[in-house]
Amino acid sequence: MLLDNYGRIKLYYICNILLITEILLEGITACFFAAFSVPMTNTLIKFRKSIMLLVKTVLVVAVTLGFIEYWSSNYVETLFSLRGNFVVILSFVLVFVTFSSLYGAFRIGINRIHEIVYSFSLAIVFTNAVMYLELSLIARTLISVWPILFGMIYQFIIIVIGSYCANTIYFKLYPARKILAVFGSDNAGFALINKMSRISERFQIESGINAERSTFKDICQHIDKYEAVAICGVGSELQKQIFEYCYSKCKRTYLLPDITDIIINNSYSIQISDTPVLMSRNRGLTIEQEIIKRIGDIIIASIALIIGSPFMLLCAVAIKLDDGGPIFFRQNRITKDGKIFNILKFRSMIVDADREGAKKATDSDSRITRVGKVIRACRVDELPQLINVLMGDMSLVGPRPERIENVYEYTELNPNFDLRHRVKAGLTGYAQLYGKYNTTPADKLNMDLTYIETYSLLLDLKLLILTVKVLFMKESTEGFDNSANSNVKASSSKKEVKKEDK
Repeated sequence: MLLDNYGRIKLYYICNILLITEILLEGITACFFAAFSVPMTNTLIKFRKSIMLLVKTVLVVAVTLGFIEYWSSNYVETLFSLRGNFVVILSFVLVFVTFSSLYGAFRIGINRIHEIVYSFSLAIVFTNAVMYLELSLIARTLISVWPILFGMIYQFIIIVIGSYCANTIYFKLYPARKILAVFGSDNAGFALINKMSRISERFQIESGINAERSTFKDICQHIDKYEAVAICGVGSELQKQIFEYCYSKCKRTYLLPDITDIIINNSYSIQISDTPVLMSRNRGLTIEQEIIKRIGDIIIASIALIIGSPFMLLCAVAIKLDDGGPIFFRQNRITKDGKIFNILKFRSMIVDADREGAKKATDSDSRITRVGKVIRACRVDELPQLINVLMGDMSLVGPRPERIENVYEYTELNPNFDLRHRVKAGLTGYAQLYGKYNTTPADKLNMDLTYIETYSLLLDLKLLILTVKVLFMKESTEGFDNSANSNVKASSSKKEVKKEDK
């Protein structure tokens, strides 16, 4: 039975009243905290996780009420009796929460505010797309899309206001901890400290101590003065001692991991009699996982090529009209077990861009063409790699395929870099999504090993969905700075990378 007109009007006004009330409550709370610097009592601090859960719930409810409003007032033919409507509402909530979780929208206070808004916005777009299909199936015809589009604008406004308020509340409940940095001589440790220092609202690094010039007793005395400790590049034995001391003193720790830490962190806990044991399989993918992964690669890459063919044709024409050069760029790259293959990409640089040596792309690289700037920004230049996936040289998800010169250079600096070649190179992957184009080789290796050690088909699916998020994020395509090419010289036709003699 359909709701009568009175019921629909009543539901419409109830939704508006609740919606406005929630926005005002969030806004007033956030502004009150921000303007008057209301101190957090111990009671509030103790329940801060519950408070943040409540804040996130309010956001979900507010967006859901926006959906109920445009649905009940514009798609009367899709309304059921009371129970049937609850099923539709529940499906919206489940889809929205799923996409929001996948895109990290609920990582309030951890991700930057613009990334939270962007993640929620993507979740809204995909959720409403799913609901459009669902409502069309209920109506047994394609319904008008305009009410949904206007409703999405309403939801975007809710998300912008709600995200800002939630972020303000988070940092009142979770003020930046005073951190002591314990570091060795490793440059990676200093890089981590610099990165943490730039996020002052989360990390407040007030002091540092060189582990190589201090005794363990001195380090402990310094730790007692701070709320947390960042451990960067110290020896394994000292690291163990610091961890044990911090655990005994209930001090939070931040660790820059090495390969051993990653392997142990992703190992399995088993019980041998009355003794707990950690087991690491250290084998990469099983044969069953490789077969299923390959079948998925073929199916998804084939569909993507069919859907993306108009965009690829447009891109090819633009490249040809821009400078008349070749459309595709081919280059030798390394994939599973060190196998060399010829990667295929849309050409985004001038012809013979590597005539002066195999340089890494920088932000202001003059070799990038006008069309190249556009297709690199939105990753369209990577689409021809779908052909590499069909040929079996690559997978949809896996470590970034590096050029031969880079692999030789990185492996010389860190012999463990070759461990990432236990699986096929990927069009997208853990390091590509969570890192940047200019992420250091050590960080890339750590992220690739995390992917290999935690591999599952669900992880592949999650990373494929996350790929949509990073397509339009400028940070993910950020190039190297000019110092990255300081050791590259003009070379012969082999275009080898040479290091300056020290």
